This record gives sequence, structure tokens and C-alpha cells, in this order.
Amino acid sequence: MPELDPTAIGAIGLLIPAVVLMIVVLYLVPVPLWIAAWSSGAYVGLLTLVGMRLRRVPPSTIVTARISAVKAGLQGVSVNDLEAHYLAGGNVVRVVNALISADKANIEMPFKRAAAIDLAGRDVLEAVKMSVIPKVINTARIAAVAKDGIQLIAVSRVTVRTNIDRLVGGAGEETIIARVGEGMVSTIGSAATHKDVLENPDHISKNILSRGLDAGTAYEILSIDIADVDVGDNIGAKLQIDQANADKQIAQAKAEERRAMAVALEQEMRARVVEAEAEVPRAMAEAFRQGNLGIMDYYRMKNIQADSSMRESIADGSKNEPTPPGR
Repeated sequence: MPELDPTAIGAIGLLIPAVVLMIVVLYLVPVPLWIAAWSSGAYVGLLTLVGMRLRRVPPSTIVTARISAVKAGLQGVSVNDLEAHYLAGGNVVRVVNALISADKANIEMPFKRAAAIDLAGRDVLEAVKMSVIPKVINTARIAAVAKDGIQLIAVSRVTVRTNIDRLVGGAGEETIIARVGEGMVSTIGSAATHKDVLENPDHISKNILSRGLDAGTAYEILSIDIADVDVGDNIGAKLQIDQANADKQIAQAKAEERRAMAVALEQEMRARVVEAEAEVPRAMAEAFRQGNLGIMDYYRMKNIQADSSMRESIADGSKNEPTPPGR
């Protein structure tokens, strides 16, 4: 077996570390990105790119966003700002695209505001688009009752656009929908009759717009259009029927209470009569002992009782006797 030349062994020993070093350098120093940034006029230093690698920030994302901003003519968007926004958890590409869209639409939006909106969890690019092209929000079917008791079911379309100044900390679409629904219920409820609402549905939108319902929200209400108004149930009549049934049940309960009291009073009086009748023999015995009642008086009273019983029996028999035919 031929022996290797010591010079070749030394060359191989130097070549392997050189290759490894070149791979590490090419990874830490993204030369293609540096060339692309330099040729686009958005120069980024090599040491800055190396620092991004060490801080685990993807240089391609930052450099691409930087090139887009420079090519769009944006001022004040530095590499440090983009890198800081990425490290804070923001979407660098979306923020830069939003800044470009805002600049083309003549909407003033500095980088700090766009970054704050993005970090707040809102889609800053969609917000800019809504500022240019308003959005239509369809409300649910809102049911309200006019003063005459007729229910009306209305649907409205709310046209809004984003208010960039109130986007951070402002209420969202749910608040707009809730406030519009509240205004519709209030307006319909204050109408004298449901016919007034059907004849002039624009009164609903005018009344709602006059209240300034977009205060404290991230949107500006441009218009409110009533899309549909349907007539529902006669709620007033149903309430009157329910009230009448309730009054009827109350009256029946009171009548039953009075009947029960009358029955109880009758039973009490009968008990008193029985109690009084039980005292009669005792009183008669006492009268005999004191000489206030004689034997003849006693027999005379018995005859009267027997005569009364006979008369009652005859009267009951005549009532129960059937009437002969032909009379």
C-alpha cells in the first residue's frame, strides 16, 4: 500500500477547516441579501446582518421589508425599527405593506403607530384598506314594538370606515352592531304606530346617526340604511290577553276563597246549633227541678214537636209525589 505524501496530508488537514469556516461565514454573512440590499439602495451592513443571525432574526424578512419600504419611497423606516418590531412579536411584512398602502392613499401613518396597531392584535393592513374602501356591516334581524303594540322586525346595513387615530383602544364591530340595534329598538318603540315606521323607515337611520354611535370606537359610521322592515306579531294584544287570563285566575282564586270561608262559617253555625240543641235537655231538667216547667207543659211541647214533624213529612211527600198526566 503506497504511503501518503506528508504534504498532501497537511493540505487535506488545512482544507477541511477552511471549508467548515467558509460554511459558517456564509451562514452568518448572507452575502446575497447584502448584495440585493446594496443594489436596491437599501444598504444594510454586513455586521448588521451577522448581528441578526446571532439574535435569531431572519435577515431575509428584514431586508425584504426594508427594500420594499425604500422602493416605495417611505422615510423613517430603519433596520433597527424593523428588527425591534420583529423581536416584539410583530408582523414586519404586514406593517410595511400597510405603510405603503397608507402612503399611496395619502393617509398619514407613521411607523410607530402602525407597529402599535399590529402589536395590539389588529390587522393594520386591513384597517388601511377599510379606510380607503368602507366596509358594510349587516346587522341581525332586530325586533321592536311600536306604541300601538305591533311588532316590527328590521334589518339594517351600516357602512363604516376605519378611524386610524382610534384604532388602538377603540371598540370593534360588535359595539357598532349593538349600538345600532339599540337605536333601532328605541326609534321603533317611540313611534306612535307601526304605520309611521313603515311609511318613513329613513327616520330610523336619521335618528341613529344623530346620536353619534361611533364615539369611542375604531370606526366612523358613514351611513345607516334600512334594508328590510317586516310586520311581526301583535304583542300588545297578546299582553292584554295574558293580563285578562291572569285577572280571571285571580278572580277565581278570590271567589274560591270566599266560598271556602262561607262553607266554614256554615259549618261553624251548624256546630253551634248542635251545641245549643244539646243544652236543651239539660235546661229542661233544670226547669223541672226548679218548678218552672210542669208535666203538662212538657207534654204540650212534645205534641207541638210531633205536629210539626208530621206537617214537615206531609209537605215533603207532596213535593216528591209525581204530577198526574193531563194536569
